[in-house]
Amino acid sequence: MMHATTRRVGYVAKVFPRLSETFIVTELLAQERAGIDVEIFSLRASDDQGSHGAHARLRAPVTYLVDRDLTLGRLLDEVIAARGRGDVDAMLRAARDLHPREVAQALELARLVHERGIDHLHVHFASVAATVTRLAAGLAGVTYSLTAHAKDIFHKEVDRVHLAELLSDASAVISVSDFNVAHLRREVPEAASRIHRVYNGIELEEFPFTSPADRPPRILGVGRFVEKKGFGDLIDACAVLRRSGHRFECRLVGQGALEQDLRRRVIRHGLEDVVTFAGPASQEDVRAEMTAAAVVAAPCVVGADGNRDGLPAVVLEAMALGTPVVATPVTGIPEVLRHGRTGLQVPQRAPAQLAAALARLLHDDDLRVALADRARRLIEQRFDVDHNVADWRAVVLREGSRASRARVR
Repeated sequence: MMHATTRRVGYVAKVFPRLSETFIVTELLAQERAGIDVEIFSLRASDDQGSHGAHARLRAPVTYLVDRDLTLGRLLDEVIAARGRGDVDAMLRAARDLHPREVAQALELARLVHERGIDHLHVHFASVAATVTRLAAGLAGVTYSLTAHAKDIFHKEVDRVHLAELLSDASAVISVSDFNVAHLRREVPEAASRIHRVYNGIELEEFPFTSPADRPPRILGVGRFVEKKGFGDLIDACAVLRRSGHRFECRLVGQGALEQDLRRRVIRHGLEDVVTFAGPASQEDVRAEMTAAAVVAAPCVVGADGNRDGLPAVVLEAMALGTPVVATPVTGIPEVLRHGRTGLQVPQRAPAQLAAALARLLHDDDLRVALADRARRLIEQRFDVDHNVADWRAVVLREGSRASRARVR
């Protein structure tokens, strides 16, 4: 049972650390500053090149769960050996359709939770890591909570029945925007009272504001090269700007499955001298890129597979640093980027309108400054990670104290 005095929380991730998931390490650092004793459990090791400085500041130990593909006989032996620490029979029923590897990792996690005196498990993304966490919590007799984000709830291949099981058995469910919360409450009404919005936050001292009054005509795009980021539209918008006689450069920071497609699009438009692929970067390098740009473009779209962003960290970070943002009104973005107040909005898949908004910010110093000032104030008011993670604890500790254990059906 997790009481309000809980001090030991295990965070579970599919892969840790990931360069693209800065919000997780930022949250963990805020938990540590608040005195929470945190351990990290990861299903897989990361193959990302490089790391963020924030990872070096993290004190929490990381344990990589053994990736074993057990035979059915060996799996049953381990389940029987674990009997008495939790509801093993219920776990077996829940595990009928799962891969033995997932069950094996849940068994190992449950053992570690028991040995290390962990009171509660928390997992980001309603994916395989949440499946393992749910089983482990049921076996170990502890509660678990879940933060749902984007692909894990919007993608067309999401198993709605399994999603409902994950949310219903969690003591508390967090999501990162009001849009997401409304979606989840519609999808899983039986868990609606336990679904809460807690925005991802940022470490404000790590993102000092600088005025964008004197910036070179540079457009910046940051993120994975996947459909939902809309970088194809950004390249098309650059072609419109070039044809209209604007002088500018565009830098794309990131990597991903669509990189070659994007490079071919640049060549097709003849933009090789304008668009630069800068590769993946640490959080520190991304901050430097942002403060050297006149505008950050986040032309997010709803993908053909239903995938979309929840509330991109790049939008929050640019707004904190003083770099104006042009973005689309996808999912939670309008909750922070208010057209004409804290940034500029354009429709999805509208390169000409995106180009027009970018041109305004490339050339209008006063508009850049006005948007940046208001954006920074909003970030300070609503996206300070220490305040937001305190809200997380209030939700998780309150809801967790009502549940004697995670119930696995």
